[in-house]
Amino acid sequence: MKHVDEFRDPELTKGLARAIAQASTKPARFMELCGTHTMAIARHGLSRMLPPTVEMVSGPGCPVCVTATEEIDRAVKLARTPGVTVATFGDLVRVPGSHSSLAKERAAGSRVKVIYSALDALELALADPKAQVVFLGIGFETTAPTVAAAVLMAKQKGVANFSVLAAHKLLPPALAALLSGPDLGLNGFLCPGHVTTVIGTAPYEDVAKVHGLACVVSGFEPADVLGAVLMLVKQVEEGRAAVEIQYARGVSPQGNPQARALMEQVFTPVDAPWRGLGWIPMSGLGFNPAFAEFDARARFDLEVPPAADHPGCRCGDVLRGLVRPPQCKLFGQVCTPESPLGPCMVSMEGTCAAWYKYRRD
Repeated sequence: MKHVDEFRDPELTKGLARAIAQASTKPARFMELCGTHTMAIARHGLSRMLPPTVEMVSGPGCPVCVTATEEIDRAVKLARTPGVTVATFGDLVRVPGSHSSLAKERAAGSRVKVIYSALDALELALADPKAQVVFLGIGFETTAPTVAAAVLMAKQKGVANFSVLAAHKLLPPALAALLSGPDLGLNGFLCPGHVTTVIGTAPYEDVAKVHGLACVVSGFEPADVLGAVLMLVKQVEEGRAAVEIQYARGVSPQGNPQARALMEQVFTPVDAPWRGLGWIPMSGLGFNPAFAEFDARARFDLEVPPAADHPGCRCGDVLRGLVRPPQCKLFGQVCTPESPLGPCMVSMEGTCAAWYKYRRD
């Protein structure tokens, strides 16, 4: 098995770029389904290394970006609730809701804590039994099992002041919704390495068999991404559509059954709103009845008015691959990382943030 450092080798990366140029004779358009891939492609200038025949487009792979405005509004309402400490990952703090953000609420005196895992939030609850600590459960199948583990531990310890606002997202239903929408002219998908370590490759089989689109699971180093693109190009050139794994050092076809079992013990699929994609059936996670005591939606009044995004913000269109960031009139003008108007400019995995920081093409 190759060591990760080998996939950072500039000469290997250049060699793969040359191989893609030699192999590619047909126009091909591929979508990456992971925000980490989006950032890697931008940071390392990988798009500029591809031949004119190959185009990469970003999809709904940033968990913070696909979180609907109404979920941000619920988090803001929680932050305004006396006695509540909101524990969240850092990216979410600056995402604007309809009228405020967690950053603004923190500046106004609310207790908003940036943590690095759900277990950190549980530790906050154990350290301060008088506070109600609510963890904001954002992310795909990669993070949901770790949140489930924290909930299980809270139940075992009898922690009564810990709960979760579950806003997790499931990738396969979103992929199905994306494919049922406007034709994006895609030839294949660069599939997410982290998510696939949990769910395995089975969810991509229909994409290849039914839709005729190539799928390759990729790692995150420059040579990983270009190696996966080369595999996609070869499928297009050979007129076939299959599910393949470039990221063999991290992904197996069966995924991680233990992680899935942990997730399924605590959570159950529910309909969920996605920024840009709307409500998608069975694409989110709610609590199973045995763990309902840890559901922040049941513990607090979290009803919010219908949400409204900033007028003119095209983050939703960017997430669906309909436009590139510069096609939004707000991009780089009134919407910047210093004063973001949408989550695609906030998150470290956001397409707009990646383009603003690394790309001007």
